[in-house]
Amino acid sequence: MTKCLVTFITSLTVSVFIAGCPPVKPEPVKPPKAEPPKVESSKAEPDELEPAKAEPNEVKPPKVEPNEVKPTKTEPTKTEPPETKPPKAEPPKPKPPRPKPPTKVAFHDKCAPILKAFVNDKGMVDYRKLKLKRLELTQLLDEFAKLDQNEYNSWTKEDKIAFWINAYNIKLLKIIVDNYPIKPSRIRLFYWPFTSIRHLGNIWKEYKFIVMDEQFTLLEVEQWFFRKQSDEPRVFFAISGACLSSPPLRNEPYYGHKLYKQLDDQAKKFLAGPRAFKIDRDKQTVYLSAILQPTWYGKEFISKYGTDKKFKDQQLATRAVLNLLTNYISRRDVSFLEIKNYSVKYIKYDWRLNDSSKSTNYERRTMNR
Repeated sequence: MTKCLVTFITSLTVSVFIAGCPPVKPEPVKPPKAEPPKVESSKAEPDELEPAKAEPNEVKPPKVEPNEVKPTKTEPTKTEPPETKPPKAEPPKPKPPRPKPPTKVAFHDKCAPILKAFVNDKGMVDYRKLKLKRLELTQLLDEFAKLDQNEYNSWTKEDKIAFWINAYNIKLLKIIVDNYPIKPSRIRLFYWPFTSIRHLGNIWKEYKFIVMDEQFTLLEVEQWFFRKQSDEPRVFFAISGACLSSPPLRNEPYYGHKLYKQLDDQAKKFLAGPRAFKIDRDKQTVYLSAILQPTWYGKEFISKYGTDKKFKDQQLATRAVLNLLTNYISRRDVSFLEIKNYSVKYIKYDWRLNDSSKSTNYERRTMNR
């Protein structure tokens, strides 16, 4: 018990001693204990600067931004294809002028003075005045005779066709002029008018001329060149028959560089005349020029204009001719030809001379019979 009391007193004095002595000393000790956390906070500030190290990580988004710029890199690629398109459009543009270069062949111009001076816009010829130029006609035909074959071979197909049309027409003019005025036989007057060229006999077989040092007749030119080599049936709208029912003679030469335009114009002029084409709707009849008969020139149109789709009631050659006509007549007439039922007849051929010269009283009386 005494031990416990001694121990209690001893611990009490120690505690009093401790509590009484250090009131001043413990205060300086406490600050260091409180200061370290403040120092740690100061030391922590550099640690707080470490997030600044994370800032470069925040710079990484700009690295993503260049990736977002990549679509802009694809945009130029989208603009590249249109840059390639112009070259594709450019090549066809220079090509159109190329067909024009078929240069005009000067030889055809040799026919121009005669045709312009003595043929009117309706294809009629002043044979009385032309007869005074027989020497010029002879000299012109000599040009056809002397033409070098090598020069001819250098021409285009169109210029060769134009050459033979011009040669044919000029030769026919020379035949008529050499026999003008026409002197009819009394026997033939029972069959043909006074001015009919049938009084001259078969001028297509009987009269010869030289072309490139080779002899031809008009019929031989038709058969050898126009039917077999030209492959252009519209030439039969260009060669003259020197009569009222034939296609009109053109008052200019034919040229290769504008041949097809001239042939189209000839077809329109010829078919616009009452001796070439007309429709009688009341009688359901289509009348065509006699030269379009299958036995004349009609068969020559089959290769280019033949058809099995339209005009099925007609024979092959007639279908080809009707198909050709649809390119040169009115839409109303085309509709009739393609849809209606009708018969085809051929117009009687008028062999009277295509003469624009002033006729004598006797000629006028004969023509009016």
